Parts: sequence; C-alpha cells; structure tokens
Amino acid sequence: MPKKVTAVLSVALLMAATLTACGDGGGEQPTAVNKITVWTEENLEDRMAVQKQIVTEFTQKTGIQVELVAMAEDQFSQSITAAAAAGDLPDVIGALPLSAVRELETNELLDTETPGKVVDQLGRDSFTPRALELNTSGGQLLAVPSDGWAQLILYRKDLFDKAGLQPPDTYEALQAAAQKLNTGGVAGITLAIAPKDSFTAQSFEHVAQANGCQLVDNSGNVALDSPACVRAFEFYANLAKNYSVKGKQDVDTTRATYFSGKAAMMIWSSFILDEMAGLRKDALPSCQECREDPEWLAKNTGVVTALEGPDGSAPAQYGEIVSWAITRDAAKDPAAKFVAYMMNEGYERWIGMAPEGKFPTRTNFAEQWNKLPAGVDSKKPLADIYPADVLEALRKSPETFARWGIPQGQGKLVGATMGELPVPKALSGVVDGSLTPQAAAAQAKTDVETIKRGIRQ
Repeated sequence: MPKKVTAVLSVALLMAATLTACGDGGGEQPTAVNKITVWTEENLEDRMAVQKQIVTEFTQKTGIQVELVAMAEDQFSQSITAAAAAGDLPDVIGALPLSAVRELETNELLDTETPGKVVDQLGRDSFTPRALELNTSGGQLLAVPSDGWAQLILYRKDLFDKAGLQPPDTYEALQAAAQKLNTGGVAGITLAIAPKDSFTAQSFEHVAQANGCQLVDNSGNVALDSPACVRAFEFYANLAKNYSVKGKQDVDTTRATYFSGKAAMMIWSSFILDEMAGLRKDALPSCQECREDPEWLAKNTGVVTALEGPDGSAPAQYGEIVSWAITRDAAKDPAAKFVAYMMNEGYERWIGMAPEGKFPTRTNFAEQWNKLPAGVDSKKPLADIYPADVLEALRKSPETFARWGIPQGQGKLVGATMGELPVPKALSGVVDGSLTPQAAAAQAKTDVETIKRGIRQ
C-alpha cells in the first residue's frame, strides 16, 4: 500500500477513535470545527432571548453548535485581554462598537481576511459604503458592520413653522433658532454639559465634527487645539450658556426638558424615537398636549441628521456602527457561516430587537426595517408614527457618520478618552466661565496627549 494512502487511512482511523472517545452514550459530540463560541454585547435579557432563537435555528440548519455568551460593554477590554492571555478567545464577537474593533486590531486579535469574504458573499453593494469604510484599515475589512444608531438634532416643527425658521442643519440656522425660540419659559435648546457624562462627549463630537474638528490628525497627533475645534468649543458653550437650561444638564435631564415641552431643540440619540412616541412607560412625554395624545411630541418633532459648520467641508454627524468581529484563532469556516447567517436569515430579527437604534447597514433590508415594531411596554412600527421623509433620513444617516480617531487607527485612544472624558471637562469650564474656548481646547489637547502616552501601542 502506498505511504500516502496509509497516512490518510491512519488519520481517518485516529479521527474515528477520537469521536468514539468523546461519546457519552448519548450520541456524537460536536467536534472543534462544529462548535463556536460567540460573545455578544447585546446582553439585555429580551435581546438574548431573540439571539438564542436565531442561534437554535442556525444550529438546526448547519449542524454547527454555538455557545452564546452575554458580555457587558464596560467589561469587554478586561475580558478579551484575559481570554487572549489564556489562549481562549471567542470565535465571534457581536455588537462591537468601532473603538472596540480598533482595539482588537491594535492587539492583533482579528481575522482580517474572513470579514471581506463574508461581505462579498452577501453582496458588497448591499452594504452602506460608509459603514464599510469605518471598519476598514489598510485596505482590509476588520469586521462585518451590522447596524448603527445616530446622534440627532430634534426640533419642534410647530414652533419652527410659527417662527418661520429653517431646520437647524447648520451652525448658523441652529444658532438663529436657539436665540429666537428662547422665550416664554421655553429654552431655545436643551444641551448636555455634565462633565462626567459620556453623553456630553458624544453630543459635542456631533457638533465638532460638523465643523471639521478632529481628535487627531492623519499622523495620530492630537489636534483639539485647531481653529476648527476652538470654534466648536465656542459655539457649543455659547448655546449652553445663553439658550439652554441652567445647570449641568445630562442624558436624562435633556430628555426630560424636551419631553415636558420646555425646550425647542435637543441633541439626542435615535434611541429616543420610541420613547418620544409614548411606547416606554418609564420615559413618557409629559408636555401638556402629550397628556391627550401620547404621540403628539413625535408628530411635532423634526429630525436633522447631519450638521454643517462654517469650517467643515461637508455635513457630518456622530454615529455608532456596531459589527461582527471574527478573532484570529477562530474556526474560520463555521464563524463565517454564523456571521453570514446573522446578517441575512437572522438579520430582520436582529435589527428588530430595537429598530430605533439599529439602522440597517444592509440597504436591501430598508423596507423591512420600516415595518419593525419599536417600543418596550407598547410596540408600534416607526412608519406608523414618523413621516416617510424622517424614516428615509434616519435610514440614510449612516452614510454621513463620522467619528473621531477611528479612520486614523486610534480606536484605543477613543475608548480611553470616553473613559476619562477630558473633552466634557474642558467644555464645562467654558460654560461656567473658568476657561476661554482657546484655553479649553488647549487643556483638552494636553489631557488627551497624557492619555495617549499611557496607552500600550
């Protein structure tokens, strides 16, 4: 018998013996290539239930077993570091924010070949180009973009129409509206300024990027003291000081003020859309008109996605893209099959877990997204509440998403700044008068440089 045939036969016999040894009398156990471990940051109980249903169907159709593990976002860095050190990385990680994907890239924990193959299999032209760009480094796709949520400027259409104002989609229009509508017990805008709130950082980044202000330049140098950034600090602080509610407004108080009818504008994330329509009991609109019609505020609110500043080259907005990452040690074939399944057969149910905060990155699912029921205590399709033009703007918003540091490969720095929040601290100083915009920009730059030096590259 030829040696090559003998070797193949020996391997086959060894595999058969291994399978027999793994048996427990109750049937064949899954081999390593037929079982994968998946971490998911969609860790809420109701969302885990949906994911388990999809996983069960995936296993039934493919024979690939999936161990689904809930992972808290604030525990991710510590958990992935420990797993890497132990040689026990998960095969796939779901709902990863952009900064976490870049952290994995920096630590060389990613499979950077398989995501591109999955996207090509599903149809690259079915993905929002910007979502792919934000996940690309050195020409390689780092992860498969799944969905996104957007930071928005929400405004009272009834007040704007009565005052003859244009939608607040530029610095100039936003300033004019805040000034004109800041009367009669109604603030022109309710704006986050709390120095220890990451929501303040997100709100400011939304405004700053509209003006071309960047955290770092293309060489990775901190650039927060640029003229564009100084102007952004000045503009935001002026709105907060002169036309917003007094005090250290945060994620909860800004929403409460707008919901009570005491503000004409607000910057908030798209996760507010179901709450604004009265579909969540712990965050109901309380304006006078809302008592008779819980959807009144939603019907009378306009939505601006991208904002443009005088120094900006194009409209931009803050937004988060979450993705499916495949790790360097993954069982590539089953991992790829799983991600492709979640982005196709399981995709409608995935984005249906919270459609107001899961805009599809696959454009061919736009119509399904329109009809998905949103809400917590009550559920209703967003299309039954918001006009078609609003939904279209929301669906298209990932096309204008811009993020500090991500395109420059500084994801770990972005994550670290969101932990220490140097920009909200400096911004708060401008509002309370202890810092000029120039001094705040310089302080923020110095603090971010200190954080950068402490990060292991």
